[in-house]
Amino acid sequence: MKYKNYKIWSATDGSKGMISQVNGLAKNLSSNITEIKTELIFPWNKLQPGILPSFKWIFKNDFSTKNLPDIIITCGRKSVYFSLYLKKISNNIINIHIQNPKIRYNKFNYIIAPNHDEITGKNVINSIGALHHIDLNNISRNDLNLSIPNNKLVSCIIGGQNNHYHFRKYEIIDLCEKLIKLKENNPAINLLIITSRRTDKSFIKIIRNKMNDKAILGFDNFKNPYLFALKHSIFFILTSDSTSMISESAVTGKPIYVYHLPFKRKSKRIENFHNEFENLNITRNFDNTLNLKNWNYNHLNETKRIAGIIKKRIIEDLL
Repeated sequence: MKYKNYKIWSATDGSKGMISQVNGLAKNLSSNITEIKTELIFPWNKLQPGILPSFKWIFKNDFSTKNLPDIIITCGRKSVYFSLYLKKISNNIINIHIQNPKIRYNKFNYIIAPNHDEITGKNVINSIGALHHIDLNNISRNDLNLSIPNNKLVSCIIGGQNNHYHFRKYEIIDLCEKLIKLKENNPAINLLIITSRRTDKSFIKIIRNKMNDKAILGFDNFKNPYLFALKHSIFFILTSDSTSMISESAVTGKPIYVYHLPFKRKSKRIENFHNEFENLNITRNFDNTLNLKNWNYNHLNETKRIAGIIKKRIIEDLL
């Protein structure tokens, strides 16, 4: 069987971040990909994998076991059950899990875990930040919102509150005021503001009131300008809550400023992530910054690098 003909199933619980990771890796391994959303019945949907065994009937989604994949790539707790079940019915399947599965590592052929998770093992391949599907070379003109000027474009990408960070009215007002000062001190830049699905709706109103005549508001466009921003920005300003947005922006090789939100509770994993990116000279703090300074770092394309390692190991294991 030739490598390029491998049949891959990519499975997640349907969250965009996980889909980006599994499909990003899958597309670097093959073009024969089937995307699957895993849904579990109670109590499997509540319990950590490893407590209960996996059977076909615990999955709400329908799938055939007659034409199984060569490779299954999963990400997220619920998809671990799916990987374990497929491996149980066919040990020939190569199962790859992205992120810490929090069960015995020998249940998988390969585990892809970011350095900030601090897990190691014979079958563990560590990445810098999160994997993703972004490939700047494959962004076509049809993917871009052409109404946005790309001359001296500075993109501010805003996330939202999560389990680790506070993101309150104070923080969004403070960020807006810093952006206003930056624009006043650098009138030639085109400032683009993009919000995520997690951004509080009340924050969008605040951004619109404060920034309407000072920035291009990406959320007012019918077309999401995120890919346009990645393709054309000369600087990025991102909130610290999303390791995936920072990892995706790092594929550009462009300077990334991080607006650090206050922790709800300290997270060693998240601190490790930010320390690693700062030490690699990928990110710097956005704090009272009136002038954006240019710097260089190696383009970060961990998805492609990890795929290359897996290809090599698969070939070696077949010899």
